[in-house]
Amino acid sequence: MTEPREAETPEADFHLTRQRLEVIDKAIDDGDGPALDAALEPMHAADIADLIEQLTTARRREFLQLYSGEIDGEILSEIDESIREEVIEQLPDEVVAEAVREMDSDDVVDLIEDMEAPEQQAILAALDESDRAAVERSLTWPEYSAGRLMQSEVVTAPEHWTVGEAIDFLRAEEWLPDQFYHMVLVDPRRHPTGYVTLGKLLASRREVLLRDLAEDSFRTISARQDEGDVAYAFNKYHLISAPVVDDDDRLVGVITIDDAMSVLDEEHEEDFLRMARVSDDSHVSDGPLQTARQRLPWLVINLCTASLSALVISRFEATLAQLVILAALMPIVASTGGIAGTQSLAVAVRALATRELTSANARRVVLRELMAGMLNGLGLALILTLAGAVILGSLQIGLVLGMAMIANQVVAAMGGVLVPLSLSRLGLDPALASGTFVTTMTDMMGFFAFLGLASWILV
Repeated sequence: MTEPREAETPEADFHLTRQRLEVIDKAIDDGDGPALDAALEPMHAADIADLIEQLTTARRREFLQLYSGEIDGEILSEIDESIREEVIEQLPDEVVAEAVREMDSDDVVDLIEDMEAPEQQAILAALDESDRAAVERSLTWPEYSAGRLMQSEVVTAPEHWTVGEAIDFLRAEEWLPDQFYHMVLVDPRRHPTGYVTLGKLLASRREVLLRDLAEDSFRTISARQDEGDVAYAFNKYHLISAPVVDDDDRLVGVITIDDAMSVLDEEHEEDFLRMARVSDDSHVSDGPLQTARQRLPWLVINLCTASLSALVISRFEATLAQLVILAALMPIVASTGGIAGTQSLAVAVRALATRELTSANARRVVLRELMAGMLNGLGLALILTLAGAVILGSLQIGLVLGMAMIANQVVAAMGGVLVPLSLSRLGLDPALASGTFVTTMTDMMGFFAFLGLASWILV
């Protein structure tokens, strides 16, 4: 009787398994290049890149000494940019040159745009003349623009061509990109006038004109457009690819959905890290010293803002001395307000990033948060008032807690939306500093409301 096979978890298809990692580790320890090649051969380039990122610097050096000959353009483009330059420095020049020649122009631009001039020239020297010119043109566009994001390899056709002419052209050409989704139609001045999906192209009769198959979703993107706006447009209008034009509306490249979604993922990741007051450059492969250096400035800032809360508490020293129980109850109001502020802040920052929160609907959103904060405050106040009366045996303390909670919930809800809105209006990143301001507001208001009411009612 055949023994049942151990069920594989769905995650095994998308992550490195422990068994495979053990084989890879043994191959590195033994200096066995063929065994390492065999273990990595069935793996996707993205998984190999993940493996390289997870290794320590010393271990990564050992790995690359054994596997450097197999590093190709696809693997190199998948490696996180925080360690990519380190990897390139450890690879033989001929391996880097061959890998770069395999890349599309947009991947080469992404690879070298943050390098120093000598390193850039070394990479560019490995490219063919036409590819080098395309990359150099892309580098002339502003950083974080569509011109840097686009690939120069574009499949075009005159708008008067038929399906048959287009298919014959595609079959005859050898320079075509590995992946493309549209055939861009251009006029004699190379102005894009529309595009045709490959599906429609293959499903239509040879005599049909390409202009009759043009998609309604066609829209062009300026090479100077911010890449964040490009990603937003792709997401909103469900684009697969979009032509990029220069200042004279001439076609200079194309952006595909994979690049646009990468930008969207990066922006979401940046917002997440910034809301936690962590550097955008933080990575799990960073060393302890580097990690501490990235986080310390925000901890110092938080220490300074926390001092403001301590200052508020110190003003009510006499009240606390008479009613020691208040010291134990203070964190209830402040911490609950902090949670409410974080909730409101997270929704507001996300809405700003996705363009759901704009000047047109800001008033409605602020009023909604005000009402929500008031309702939450009333609900929590009822619970605290009853708890004060039953558990502490003091209805007055319960009332103080309840009223302070209402005030703090309103402040938290309003601060969570008004702070990021104000920072956005000032041209600042709302995800970067909103959390610090909102936390300070809720703590100070929580302590002030609770201790102020206690001084007025109880003392």
